[in-house]
Amino acid sequence: MTDSDRGFSAARRLVELAEAVRADPALPRAELAALLLRHGERPADLTPEAFTEADADRLRGAARRMAEVLAEPDEDRAAQALNDLFAQYATRPRLTRHDGHPWHLHVDRGDGAGWGEWFLASGALALAQLLTEHGRIAWGGCAAAGCGRLFLGGGPGSPRRYCSPTCATRERVAAHRRRKRTGAAEAAEAPRAR
Repeated sequence: MTDSDRGFSAARRLVELAEAVRADPALPRAELAALLLRHGERPADLTPEAFTEADADRLRGAARRMAEVLAEPDEDRAAQALNDLFAQYATRPRLTRHDGHPWHLHVDRGDGAGWGEWFLASGALALAQLLTEHGRIAWGGCAAAGCGRLFLGGGPGSPRRYCSPTCATRERVAAHRRRKRTGAAEAAEAPRAR
């Protein structure tokens, strides 16, 4: 696994959690715990005693804040938002290896950091790594009408605008139909103009 794969893993966790909380602002603690478990958090850290309702509430708040960063299309404003998160929630980077994971960076305030603080610091790190690796925003909110779902882009080529091929196709078809209607309306008006 490469460093960018780990970065995208943390970024995928970030996007999945932010999107889940956007879809259900009162996402139950158990569902948050299950999502974190799928992304490699230890089961012992996610019991109701270790990950309380108050922790879940703070994590939901952090997910809402990260969703705002993920939806920001301007690189400079996104970078400033990430720097603000680092200033507020991060500490000097440290290398750590735990629970069978390879060495990786942590910027949270250590074991004393709460779930929300950890999520904001680690999410800012994941997005900052993507921004610097790609030289542009590698995430966003879907541009399809009525969607807005958060997604990760990546790889070479043009920046991604849609969360899925389904949304991209739906938008292309809608644009084609609009052009066709406009062309038909202009053709109908042309003979009257003579």
